[in-house]
Amino acid sequence: MITEPVISLKQLTKKFGNITAVDDLTLDIAPGEIFGLVGPDGAGKTTTIRILAAIMTPTAGTATVAGYDTIKQGEAIKHHIGYMAQQFNLYGDLSVLENLTFFADIFAVRGKARKERVKKLLHFARLTEFTGRRAGKLPGGMKKKLALACALIHQPDILYLDEPTTGVDPVSRREFWDILADLHILGVTILVSTPYMDEAERCSRVGLMYQGRLIECDTPRNIKSRVAGDLLELRPASAAKSGIGLLRHARAAIVDLPGVLEVQTFGDLLHIFVDHVETQQPAILAALGQVGVEAQNIRRTYPRMEEAFISLVRREQEKPAAAKTPAATTEA
Repeated sequence: MITEPVISLKQLTKKFGNITAVDDLTLDIAPGEIFGLVGPDGAGKTTTIRILAAIMTPTAGTATVAGYDTIKQGEAIKHHIGYMAQQFNLYGDLSVLENLTFFADIFAVRGKARKERVKKLLHFARLTEFTGRRAGKLPGGMKKKLALACALIHQPDILYLDEPTTGVDPVSRREFWDILADLHILGVTILVSTPYMDEAERCSRVGLMYQGRLIECDTPRNIKSRVAGDLLELRPASAAKSGIGLLRHARAAIVDLPGVLEVQTFGDLLHIFVDHVETQQPAILAALGQVGVEAQNIRRTYPRMEEAFISLVRREQEKPAAAKTPAATTEA
């Protein structure tokens, strides 16, 4: 059975003067998906979300949310969505409880329904013990959870999250995503932009944006499979060099070898994409040996979203301008 998309963008474009922030974006998101928008700064993620929240008008193209046109029926859309902006936008001088009450007033949530929802959301966001604390005095992770609770007070079908965990410690990030997983189970459609590749791994599908265009759109597994070649990981070691100097020295020795497709650095490791491990591994070891570098802990591994992200963006950068076309998209 084919499910109608709950969010649908058709050739969506947004320009600011001579700058094209979103470029001919076509995308369908199915009900109940966690859809991740991933891309470098300036890729167009925030602009896309603001258009879908009916905060911003597109230059060209159309977008519908829950069946409503974002231009003509923006007010109707706002009753179906919860929107959590990238920057903390609650009232710092109000307490946790006062912020929730304020947003309940905005969405006309009153009486018994308000009392029940506030209690449930405080528990849901792990904020029950902090109801009297001013929002501006909360730690970063608690601020994010309070913002999420406020976005959920009217029980929206669709949730927009613009880099919701930026600047949050790892423990709070995990707790935040545990909450999103619970919402996903309840059937809420979630559109989230994130700079963290481990968060992208948690999404049903991921759209990779670059310079306003959607260059890849698929499940995390399928996106990782599109990276060309096999992947070798090794740790360079040398008595003569260390740190960044060693990594650059080792990379320079192998980057132009036949069959080496790409070399990425991760901490003190080199990740080397080759067209055939059995053929290239001996040549890589020999080339490193010639410049006095030992390859420690060399092993074959598989790309994570981070390697795939870097590789696919680099591939896009190397394309001739005429060959850069938006990625085909499919419903989940």
